[in-house]
Amino acid sequence: MGKKKAKGSLGMQWFTTGVSTTLVLILLGIVSFFILFAQRLSDSVKENLTVTVLLDGEASRSDIHEFRRALTDERYVYALDYVSKEQALKEQVKAMGSDPSEFLGANPFTASFELRMNALYANSDSLAWITAKLKKNPLVEDVMYQKELVDTVNDNLRRISYVLLGLAVLLALVSFALINNTVRLSIYSGRFVIRTMKLVGASWGFIRRPFMARSFNLGFLSGLLADAVLLGGVHTLLRYDPSLSQYIHVDMLLAVGAAVLLFGLLLTLGCTYLSVNKFLRMKAGDLY
Repeated sequence: MGKKKAKGSLGMQWFTTGVSTTLVLILLGIVSFFILFAQRLSDSVKENLTVTVLLDGEASRSDIHEFRRALTDERYVYALDYVSKEQALKEQVKAMGSDPSEFLGANPFTASFELRMNALYANSDSLAWITAKLKKNPLVEDVMYQKELVDTVNDNLRRISYVLLGLAVLLALVSFALINNTVRLSIYSGRFVIRTMKLVGASWGFIRRPFMARSFNLGFLSGLLADAVLLGGVHTLLRYDPSLSQYIHVDMLLAVGAAVLLFGLLLTLGCTYLSVNKFLRMKAGDLY
């Protein structure tokens, strides 16, 4: 009867540890998800910053076509649109409500390329050397972009990244402390078993093995449960706002799921290793 009660108590302790670990992993998964989501959103914002390349009015169609092909091959260009002189005039007429060519006698606008930059190059330093490089081309009359907007966007995104990173580090430390305490309490009930095995000559590795195996199973199951909850949450989020699917991709979900599972295994195994070693080093009197 006593053995059954002890086993039941031990099983309940490991169950409580598993629930606690799962909840902590869910929180870690949420933070990881929002870090990756913020990065995707940041890239999307940067890739929508536009650089206007005004072309020389005397440029021929063949020269413009060759220049377009060259720009498409540049690593800093995410996408580009060609705006002809006629299209620019139509857009201006629509915006102003009047046709400037009627009183000027000619179309005052020039053809241009609207460049959307690769996210890695959507910053002031990169845009400065890109602008200088483009201006060396005889087909380019001028290069324009909103420097203040670029700086503001990058500064705000940088602050958000720092806040999320700090939150992730803080949560990781808190998670380690919580899981370490719950695992230690679970192993505490088996401290006399550890002492007995040590007295009969069992090696530390042999004594640790069953605890490590149980922790591996605990971490693996907790990670799977946390991943299932997170996946359900993402599914609900996408049903609520389907437009978010442009930022939430399969590779992102796989990365979060793998990170949660790996973190769960590392936390439980690491905490178990440290806790068992602590009891192995204890003297008999300290066990009481």
